[in-house]
Amino acid sequence: MMNKKTILTLATAICTLGTGCNSDSNEKALYKNDTYTIYENGVKQGKHEAKVLSDTSMSSTYVSPAMEHYSRKIEFKFSLNHKDNELPYGKNHSVVIQPENGVYRTPVITFGDQTVASKEGAEENLEKNTKVTFRLDMTPVLESFEEKGYYEDLHGERIGKEDFQGVYIAGGSAPLYWDFENLRTSLEDPDGDGVFEVTLVMNTENPDGAVASQWTLENDIADFPQFQTDYPLLNSLYKLTLDEVIKLKEADGTFRTGKKWAGVWTRDVSYSIVLGLGAVEPERSMTSLRKKVKRNRIIQDTGSGGAWPVSTDRTTWALAAWELYKVTGDQEWLREAYEIIKNTVEDDLKSIVASDGLVLGETSFLDWRKQEYPRWMDNVAISQSEGLGTNVVHYATWNILGQMASILGEPSEKYLSLAEGLKKAINEELWLEDRGYYAMYKYGGHYPLLSERSEALGEALAVLYDVASPERQQEVVSSTPTVVYGVPCFYPQITGIQPYHNNGIWPFVQSFYNLAAAKVGNGKALEHGLGSIYRASALFLTNKENMVADNGDFVTELNSDYQLWSVAGHLGMVYKIFFGMDFQPDQVTFSPAIPKAYKGNKTLKGFKYRDAILDIEVKGYGKNIKSFKIDGKETAPLFKGDQSGRHTIEIVMDNEDISKGQSITLVENAHDITAPVLKWEDGKLKWNAVEGVKQYSIYRNGELLKETSETELAVSLPSVLEEYTIRVKDSNGYWSLMSEPVKLYKPEAAIILEAESIGKTTGRSLVNFTGKGAVEISKQQHKQLSWNVDVPQAGKYFIDFRYANGNGTWNSDNKCAIRTLKVNGEAEGTVVMAQRGVDEWSSWAYTNAIVVTLKKGRNQINLSFEPHNENMNVEVNAALIDHLRILPQ
Repeated sequence: MMNKKTILTLATAICTLGTGCNSDSNEKALYKNDTYTIYENGVKQGKHEAKVLSDTSMSSTYVSPAMEHYSRKIEFKFSLNHKDNELPYGKNHSVVIQPENGVYRTPVITFGDQTVASKEGAEENLEKNTKVTFRLDMTPVLESFEEKGYYEDLHGERIGKEDFQGVYIAGGSAPLYWDFENLRTSLEDPDGDGVFEVTLVMNTENPDGAVASQWTLENDIADFPQFQTDYPLLNSLYKLTLDEVIKLKEADGTFRTGKKWAGVWTRDVSYSIVLGLGAVEPERSMTSLRKKVKRNRIIQDTGSGGAWPVSTDRTTWALAAWELYKVTGDQEWLREAYEIIKNTVEDDLKSIVASDGLVLGETSFLDWRKQEYPRWMDNVAISQSEGLGTNVVHYATWNILGQMASILGEPSEKYLSLAEGLKKAINEELWLEDRGYYAMYKYGGHYPLLSERSEALGEALAVLYDVASPERQQEVVSSTPTVVYGVPCFYPQITGIQPYHNNGIWPFVQSFYNLAAAKVGNGKALEHGLGSIYRASALFLTNKENMVADNGDFVTELNSDYQLWSVAGHLGMVYKIFFGMDFQPDQVTFSPAIPKAYKGNKTLKGFKYRDAILDIEVKGYGKNIKSFKIDGKETAPLFKGDQSGRHTIEIVMDNEDISKGQSITLVENAHDITAPVLKWEDGKLKWNAVEGVKQYSIYRNGELLKETSETELAVSLPSVLEEYTIRVKDSNGYWSLMSEPVKLYKPEAAIILEAESIGKTTGRSLVNFTGKGAVEISKQQHKQLSWNVDVPQAGKYFIDFRYANGNGTWNSDNKCAIRTLKVNGEAEGTVVMAQRGVDEWSSWAYTNAIVVTLKKGRNQINLSFEPHNENMNVEVNAALIDHLRILPQ
């Protein structure tokens, strides 16, 4: 296992100016490693080069390696109803395309039977514009529809004949992609013989596979603060970034999310405002935030399975609102924002706080289920995970709400106290002592375990918002795993998942990490982080959404030019690092952090702060200010918010090298080992052998039960619910993701209460239900369902519900159904019924289980719609209930 203080020495060792590394050019190197070099007027990476042509123009020769080689070998899978449900995870079909006259037909592949190509010719380039017809025998699926009324996939999920929407193809070679939930390429059976086909043109010119060869300033940026340094690269990239700020402005006074992404998205615009956008565009930022309010509450606009409460990081809005108040001092905005945040927090407190004190929900911004969670976890399971980034955001929100209340003369103690409690829980539940950073999330079934991955955004926010103690802040920055191209979203990567969040570096996340490095004065981390941002924006000639952690390329599952938060992150490097601006309710303070390689003079002219205009100059390098003058007069390093007019600020640094004595954990990018699949049969837990693994760790109810080299373990059915899972370690000491938990209990231990026993059955055509049907719950009908149940003895029990929600896709929309569970008149928790597919009303699953105390004899169980159960759609909050299940703990 890598010790938290160990720094791995790689061939890609970091070099910076003044550390003894020699540049291979007469140009001045700001940062250098064996993969790329940042020069004062350009960037070089192998044969690729970006050059500054003038203050307002740059060129780049970068070409994506994905464009240089298009393999004859194509990997793909088929999909029913936009789900990864044909072959086991990690197993794909493959063919090697050998076209005749530009045309190729695959063999007829039977759904569920893997076809594997020979290796011959696999590494050769495919000819341009080759037509490929994929052929699929759907007979097993169609026959099952006719015989049973449904098809049961390899995961045990049953797709009703009435719910079947089509068969699609996914793959890793354009125009195919692995985003199952958003597949658009369907196969058809025009002659009705059961063989479905689709013809695609492969290896075409990919508009997303190239970057511009030159950038020239298009827009008038005179109204923005003007930044000038001794380094042409920094000057040009700042102007490029301002050019993109203007491109992101919408006619309605808001910011769009990126070149590809229209409209305002809550977390994107919020993080952007915090990074630096709010400092120079406060009015447009306020307008954008107002777009993300409904019912005087913050909107959770993106997330898995119907948004909130699967995703719960909408309170990033509060961080942005507070930043805007500190920038502007606008009291009316403070009052407006306070009411919105308070209403939102009060709903959250009733819905998403777990028994361990942490907040539930997807980890912040990592909202694409397959990219960061085990494949077996559905959206209900994700809603019960406890993510680092999301928890830090809620801590910051509650703390901000308390500060707002204090300023406004409102009661503040409740929220400040709640914030301290959450801070304590984060440090107790998520801190990894042997790693020196926080765990990415707690996850699993009824008895969650820690995912010991690092999570870069959460780690950075824990430093910036003081969740971590000062000692831990230093440790987090130096210990979080970093690869040569920057800090990955999380580490290690998940095997078999295409780059996006997984195996991805996001410039906005890197920017927050750079701010954390600057805060603690870790010059090594800051040099590396600035290099990551400058390399990408210079070679790509835009502030891309993301890049691949393996090779620094921009061809990922999804990517966009001038992504809003990437643009904002670049601004933050100037305003918040080189000039060290930190906005406070009544002033702005200054604490620059400048590595020695970036020494020299830096000016920022025409910076508008409230009623004042500031012309700022920073001289030298380091973390400590030697001299701070306003209009020639020595003073403390701050500017009061009640001043007006134009002022000059001169900052002289102490020229101490902030890289000395500092370290980072530079590692080779790694992909995890896949956990075995666990099952129970014939009185034994059984699992498949994993190549290279000698020891398997078996857990019962969240505690280690046994470590064994065997692949089975005798286990009898218990009289109370027991939950088993398995995981393994790789050679570097990193845990795999856990297997899907196996829940064991004697059949007679379960109490099943059918919904139709107390409500009217739905008129929908359904299959695979228990009893005589299912009951539809909505805001119009069955707003309450109540069961009376007798239990044999008092004690703790798990209660959950078998449900279906066909109101939306797995990965988006806003129609998660939400209800409150009450036992004997007391509210016990929130029941989450996430979306499971458009019009898939026979896709059944269990909700989250809530632990309750039942008395011996008669108990009343109530499922009701309460005001705080409003979802983000408001109009549609509906599901089907098949039955209620009670299991003894």
